[in-house]
Amino acid sequence: MKRIIGLVVLWALCATTAHAATLEEKVVEHTLKNGMKILMVERHTSPTVSAWIRFRVGSVDERSDERGIAHLLEHMLFKGTTTLGTKDYAAEKPLLDKIETTAQAIMAEKAQRGKADTAKLETLQKQLTALETEASKYVIKDEFFELYSKNGGTGYNAFTSRDGTTYLISLPSNKLELWAAIESDRLKNAVLREFYTERSVVMEERRRSYDADPESKLWETFVAANFLTHPYGQPTIGWMSDIENLTRSKAENFFHSYYAPNNAIVAIVGDIDTTRTIALVERYFGDIKPGKEPAPVTAMEPAQAGERRIELIVEAEPTVMISFHKPAIATPDDYVFDVITMILGSGRTSRFYNKLVIEQQLVTEIGAFDAPGSRYPNLFVISANPRSPHTIKEVEEAIQAELDLLKTMPVAGRDLQRILNKMEYEEARRMGTNGGLARNLTEFEATTGSWRYMTELRNNIAKVTPADIMRVAGSYFTRENRTVGFITKKGGGK
Repeated sequence: MKRIIGLVVLWALCATTAHAATLEEKVVEHTLKNGMKILMVERHTSPTVSAWIRFRVGSVDERSDERGIAHLLEHMLFKGTTTLGTKDYAAEKPLLDKIETTAQAIMAEKAQRGKADTAKLETLQKQLTALETEASKYVIKDEFFELYSKNGGTGYNAFTSRDGTTYLISLPSNKLELWAAIESDRLKNAVLREFYTERSVVMEERRRSYDADPESKLWETFVAANFLTHPYGQPTIGWMSDIENLTRSKAENFFHSYYAPNNAIVAIVGDIDTTRTIALVERYFGDIKPGKEPAPVTAMEPAQAGERRIELIVEAEPTVMISFHKPAIATPDDYVFDVITMILGSGRTSRFYNKLVIEQQLVTEIGAFDAPGSRYPNLFVISANPRSPHTIKEVEEAIQAELDLLKTMPVAGRDLQRILNKMEYEEARRMGTNGGLARNLTEFEATTGSWRYMTELRNNIAKVTPADIMRVAGSYFTRENRTVGFITKKGGGK
């Protein structure tokens, strides 16, 4: 798992003519009475549109008995509604209710551990299997996908993070009403059919992509070691015991509480008329009632008082990860970290690449990024793969030498200007698609409180001085604020 995550999106100007309007002038905002916020940008370069819905609820908002539920819900909300994904919901629903009763009885019996009645469990499991087989006769697989696909939709997907959950689609602009009909129906009438079957799918995903993958296993152990108190330390997919104890009832309660218009940000970008689009969204989503807002996470990670080291001994090539606690997005020092990230780890002109990959040939890959979320104080992370025969210790020392250099040697003004130039180029490229702009609008509206973070970021980055970089490096890149995680190959040294 290479978590060399891209830098936070930086700065954008969206040009469509020689006298291009800035993004500030092009974004049209509208908020429905139920709290749903719509961000729209007209782009008439092609007859297409991208529509993204971002819910301001992610795994960081889960209670301890709900861990993994946001990710599992991402899977479940593709299963359909009372009218889509079913041949006869009236006949299907009683079976779904019996499935839930039986599944909860199984979980209650298993909770007794050594005292569980194995014969009773076997009987209940047979009943559950029979009920799921009967209910499956009413299921129409992938009906959302088929509807979109037959109408020219592409990129239909979703993703869950610690900070939120997003559903996305691109489609011909004359099919926008189809999107409104499907997505509003999903919010109003979602049915979490095949829940326990899908829970087993997620458990297998966890085994394959995390438990059996050395770098993924190191990553989630490493993150957990960084956060003793804050829920950022919990994996979005959940630990295996978390997933095993999720129920459809819990998922439905979580869904009806938080997947509501007042927690939703919608971005619609492309060949649209904003006035007509507002009317369309009002017509389909305006009657949906608001839900509860997730409570702010009040847990505060205590300051680290000494270096933490995590070792994973497996039959895999060595890997090293180094992290330092840092502030959340849109805070003054976070802008300085953006600059540090670009100086150290952004591309082939970065210091890490030139020094450790090219000159010293210590590593085959190295990168720097923020993780695991943005809304709350997070981590500055460096990940590297040593080049044989070099050791973890050599790589760790070389990385620390570059960090220490930032504390004592001012970054040249030309290097800061090069960063600004690169920002403009990279963001102009990123923002060239409707989907890229829709993602950025929803992401930054959700994590910072305003999509205008994008338009203000370049100016904030331009204010960062060499003295700021030395101050931040000196304050944060300390031994007591450092966590090191590494893979040691079985039978090998560090």
